[in-house]
Order: sequence, then C-alpha cells, then structure tokens
Amino acid sequence: MTKRLPSAPPILPGLAYVHPLGSGGFADVFLYQQDMPRRSVAVKVLPSDVSDPELRRMFNAEADVLAHLSAHPSIVTVYQAGISADGRPYIVMEYCPGSLAQRYRLERLPLDEVLGIGIRMASALESAHRAGLIHRDVKPSNILITSFGVPVLADFGISSSLTHHSGDEVLAMSVPWSAPEVIAEATAGTVASEVWALGATVYSLLAGHSPFERMEKGQNSRDQLRRRILHASYPRMTRPDVPDEVQAVLARAMSRDPDARFPSALAFATALRETQSRLGFAPTSIEVAVAEWAPAPAGVDFTDVAARGVTRTRVDQPSSRRTDIPQSLTTLARDEDEVTSTVARRRTRRVWPWAVTASALVVAGGAVVWAILSGGAV
Repeated sequence: MTKRLPSAPPILPGLAYVHPLGSGGFADVFLYQQDMPRRSVAVKVLPSDVSDPELRRMFNAEADVLAHLSAHPSIVTVYQAGISADGRPYIVMEYCPGSLAQRYRLERLPLDEVLGIGIRMASALESAHRAGLIHRDVKPSNILITSFGVPVLADFGISSSLTHHSGDEVLAMSVPWSAPEVIAEATAGTVASEVWALGATVYSLLAGHSPFERMEKGQNSRDQLRRRILHASYPRMTRPDVPDEVQAVLARAMSRDPDARFPSALAFATALRETQSRLGFAPTSIEVAVAEWAPAPAGVDFTDVAARGVTRTRVDQPSSRRTDIPQSLTTLARDEDEVTSTVARRRTRRVWPWAVTASALVVAGGAVVWAILSGGAV
C-alpha cells in the first residue's frame, strides 16, 4: 500500500511553519516556531480529508489524556489544542529533537542507560494507570528524547480507559511489542499488557531488535511475529554484558501468563531499580504521582467525536507591511488599531477648542493693527 503523503501544514496564530517532522497512520506532525514565548514546538494535525468520527475521537482523547498527564517529567508536554481555519484539529506539544525509533538498531545502548529508560517509562505508565488511563502502544519509537536528553513517553493516540470499555473499542496494536492476549484479541489493553509491552521495549533497546524478530531475511512478517508471540517463551538474548538478573526481570515482565508478570508498572520499575543498585549503577528515581494529583478532576471522555477547541475563523492574507516585524508585534498592532483610533479622536476633541481660540485671537489682533494703521493715514 502506498504511504500517505503529509498534508499541507495549517496556518496557525502565533506559529510559523518550519518543516514536516513525520506522518503516521492518521495524523501529521510538523515543526513550528512559536512567537511568544519563542520556542520550537511540534504540532500534530489531522489531515484535511479526515471525516472518520473514530479518528476525531482518538484525537480528542489524546489531547485530553496529555492534558492530565503531561506534568509528569517522563511524559511529553502538551501546550494547547484547537482547530485551524481549514477545520483541522491540532495539538501543540513539546518539540523533542530525538527518538529511540532507530537508535537501538544502529548502536549498542549502554546497559545502565537502558535500565534508566525502563524505570522512567514505568514511572510514567504507573502515573497514567493511577489516573485510570492506559497507553496501549508502548514501543521504542514512542519514546522521544527532549532537548535536555531526557526520555519521555509520547503518542497517546490509541490510549483508553482502564475502567470504562465500550463494545466497539478499537483493537490497535504494534505487533512486535504487543502482549499475547492483545495479539489474540482477548483484550484491548490492561496493566498486565502494558508491563509486557514495556518489558519487550527494554528488551529491544538492549538486543537491538524486537524480542521475537529473527535475523533471517523474510522471517518477520506480521503473521509470523504474531504466531511466535502467541506460542513462544521468553527468548533469551545473547548480548554478553546483560547479566542473568536483568534477563530474569525481563522474563517475568514478558511472561505469557498475565498473572505471572509484575502486578504493576511500579513493581516493574522497582525491580529494575534494585537491579541497577546490585550492578553498581546510580539508581534512577521512580517518579510517581501522589494520590492528591493522580485522580483526574474530570474523567476523559473516550466517546467524544465533536470538533472541540478554539477555532481560527480566518486566515490572514499576505500584507504589504514590512516583513521583518515579528508576527507577535504586528498582531498586537492589529488588536490595538481600534484603541489607537479612539485615543486619536479624543485628542482631536481636546485640541480643537484651543485651535479655535488661537485663530480668533489672530484675527482680532490683525483687525486692531489695521485700524491703527488706517487711523494714522487719515
């Protein structure tokens, strides 16, 4: 199937388009420069030809989920959301210049770095679970790297509720990192399946490939991977600097039986952190939301298909004014045009009586001078 080309970037208030960042199954991501405060941002936009209410529902859910969770230091930050002038919903997010999408395939990541990433991602998932939310697509490409080199979990586009499930819920998955019960379509996602996916992700970062991927060409089709995940046991990796205790932690996280896995993402994080300490690595902090913060003030509505957010009702036409003036200043000048005109009118009313008086004095003085000169002539 031909890959979908990115749609045209929308014109957005206060944002200047730079270049495309990527195109996924149902959305495009562009790099923009924000005017105020000045910073680079990533803007996720639905294509202009999307009319599927299910995609709009997923888009709304992602914006709301990120709004609840992006205060977490290991979850990408969302700044705002709205609707462009051409009717496309968009989300403005933190721009992360790096990703683990391909890095683990191109280089051998240090063991201590990977353990730290696993703990941070487990902390993020635990916080999401405590808020009643589930990610459902944990994999290396959804771990981004911020400009400060910190890994953050991104792409909550197919996230769901842990407590409320609809009968027509979408079964979405990235097969190489999906748990057996998700592959079998027995569930759309649970805490146990999230633990499995994170275990498979940590495995991938260490091994340089997904757990059930084979090195032989032509052996890794979607169906072949599905069958191996459904029936195979933990595939022990051959990397020599990965000790048995790390393999044991990953084997438990990726147990075929959901009940045999770690009972929570927090338990998985704790096991990884204890392994760090035993190996002599500096332990990574486990950052989990406290009880006062975790409950969402209002639950995320995963059925909402409405077009929500502030709508940009018009697209500004090119101006003949100087183009080197920052957009923020020209926008401010436009907004202040009416105020400036009012002030000018008030000043005119204040000055006019003085102008009349001055004119009268000039005329009167001229008359007196003429009378004196005329009298002198007689």
